[in-house]
Amino acid sequence: MTPEPTKDEADEATKDEAIPPAGFARLWTAQTVSSLGDGVTHAALPLLAVTLTRDPMALAVVTAAGTLPWLLFGVLGGALVDRWDRRRTMWVTDAARAVLLVVPAAAAALGVLSVPLLAAVAFLLALGGLFFDTSATAYLPDLLGRDPARLERANARLRGAQTAASGFAGPPAGSALLALGRPVPLLADAASFALSALLVRSLPAVPRPAASAPESLLRQARAGASHVFTDRLLLGLALRPAVGNIAFLAVETVLALFARERLGVGAFGFGLLLTAEATGGLLGAGVASFLSRRLGTGTALTCTATIEGLAILGLASAPNPYAAGLALAVCGAGMGATMVLGPSLRQAIVPAHLMGRVASTSRMLAMCAAPSGAFLGGWLATAYGLRAPLYAAAGLLLAMTAVTATMTSNRRVEAALRNARPHTDPASQDPATVAV
Repeated sequence: MTPEPTKDEADEATKDEAIPPAGFARLWTAQTVSSLGDGVTHAALPLLAVTLTRDPMALAVVTAAGTLPWLLFGVLGGALVDRWDRRRTMWVTDAARAVLLVVPAAAAALGVLSVPLLAAVAFLLALGGLFFDTSATAYLPDLLGRDPARLERANARLRGAQTAASGFAGPPAGSALLALGRPVPLLADAASFALSALLVRSLPAVPRPAASAPESLLRQARAGASHVFTDRLLLGLALRPAVGNIAFLAVETVLALFARERLGVGAFGFGLLLTAEATGGLLGAGVASFLSRRLGTGTALTCTATIEGLAILGLASAPNPYAAGLALAVCGAGMGATMVLGPSLRQAIVPAHLMGRVASTSRMLAMCAAPSGAFLGGWLATAYGLRAPLYAAAGLLLAMTAVTATMTSNRRVEAALRNARPHTDPASQDPATVAV
């Protein structure tokens, strides 16, 4: 029998496990800085567009341009990421985005900024985001190994920092910087991308996945998508954000109008409602690992999805802004925990050579579903009133939870983790053995 570790040995192991490799700190800093810049641009781009036109359709073009890359190139982008060096892909992408933002900044300074240029910039920024986000998702288990608990802690830190930077600090900073001049927020975001590129460039080198037999890019993309659709656990993990996006976009489409006409709050109050949701998201990300340990990852995912549906139901029936704010905070907590648990589990069970394609396929499903949610929310609000989209969204979330509960059960999760261990890739060795 293997002797039980002493208390001191167990404490030391726990301490070592809690301290991530030095490279993670650089990755965390890079993504936090980049998220802050994203928040700045997220507020500044539509405000810049409003200074150029009052045509709602023209403004919609700028917004829609930011979603097109995932719809058009999601799976192919994942196949390319699986072919390329992931660290290099990240820093080159951020360096390119830094250079890109100089173009609209110069156009704004010269007075030649236009809606088509803003739409093109939004499209290219989102295309860069596709490659960066997919590469970062695939690189994290290469850096940390494939232990689910370690990945959950890492994703919780990344998600918390991203929410704080892009949700809290970035948008107000973008509005304030825009007051200093139209080029200023664009240059600030360019600087954030440049700093992120430098930090990512300094990350540790990790072994690349073993090269597969030569295949066409389209064939590799199909293989990645097939891996998602034929694995019930991965499919369940992909369906949650896809169906969730339909529900949440239906809510988001009417939320501002609902807050004004049903809850009686103005612009400031609406901002507080969104802050409550973001605060819940931070708390949810922070307790995700605790829920996974106590309930098991599969049960925890079912519970967080149920919480989201019940919270939206509470929002639909909220009699006042305080109840609505509480409902949004609870919903945000469920979403924050889900966004830590789902990707962490996927990173632990998907082979390294498929990670980019699986991640991008899942993200593409979620992005494709989002527009239908916006149209659904608008139609229901027009036909049946402002509370109808909220009730429909709650029903959709709860139905999705019932359908996917067995697909992501603890039994399936544990079986997938057991199957993944014997086939651990070289990249998932002890990170301490990876050369910097």
